[in-house]
Amino acid sequence: MQGQLRKMRSRLTSDTSQHVQYELPLSEQSVSLNPLIGKSIKLVYTGKIFCVHCKRSIKKAFNQGYCYPCFTSLAQCDMCIMKPETCHYEAGTCREPSWGEQFCFQPHVVYLANSSAIKVGITRQTQVPTRWIDQGAVQALPIFKVPSRYISGLIEIAIAKHVSDKTSWQQMLKSKAEPIDLIAKRDELVAICDAELVDISRRFGQEAIEFLADEPVVDIHFPVDSYPVKVKSFNLDKNSEVSGVLHGIKGQYLLLDTGVINIRKFAGYELEFLA
Repeated sequence: MQGQLRKMRSRLTSDTSQHVQYELPLSEQSVSLNPLIGKSIKLVYTGKIFCVHCKRSIKKAFNQGYCYPCFTSLAQCDMCIMKPETCHYEAGTCREPSWGEQFCFQPHVVYLANSSAIKVGITRQTQVPTRWIDQGAVQALPIFKVPSRYISGLIEIAIAKHVSDKTSWQQMLKSKAEPIDLIAKRDELVAICDAELVDISRRFGQEAIEFLADEPVVDIHFPVDSYPVKVKSFNLDKNSEVSGVLHGIKGQYLLLDTGVINIRKFAGYELEFLA
């Protein structure tokens, strides 16, 4: 099977154990990956890359699959995606105001997750639980719902003074994180950040922040037979062929007995997949 790579699609099973099912998109085709755990696979990069937005052939990808013109012009590639508190929509300098209205001015969730350790994060409500899966979180707890990405970013900054807002991908891939009492941690952080949360409510209105007191912790189980002792990361730009026994899938990584590969990093690359 051959086609242009995209980030893996994932979903949680409907049973109470919440196991992750993965598919690898290659252009219009896809490969169901879970049945391949314990089997040998091979990915061969053909040397071709196509922009994930405009689809044109390119020699180098930026920001996980974009050509340089798209990277420098699209709002979805702007710094405010990584740092939503820097949103400049109101200043009239958003690259694509219509895109911002569609994606940034919709309900967002502020959450706690346990991947390599506890972290705070934000995501569009429609991206729950996909965002947690992509980060390799084994536990996640929504704590606030807000009407825009900007407001979620302000809350994230306040909470990030007390817990990390980053995931250590190497540690996440080495083992399953130990369970954390996310509800107790949520209550502790909400109390600590009370003054900042009150200020945000005063600025945007009492209804701008909804505390999700009754949300349960979501436990996520990834299809991993064994974790690598040492994380060796493959780079298709340096080595066009990746092969080995697939021992697991976590976040956007394939865990092989020969090393790991971040599928999302190589979006737009044309690959041949063999199993």
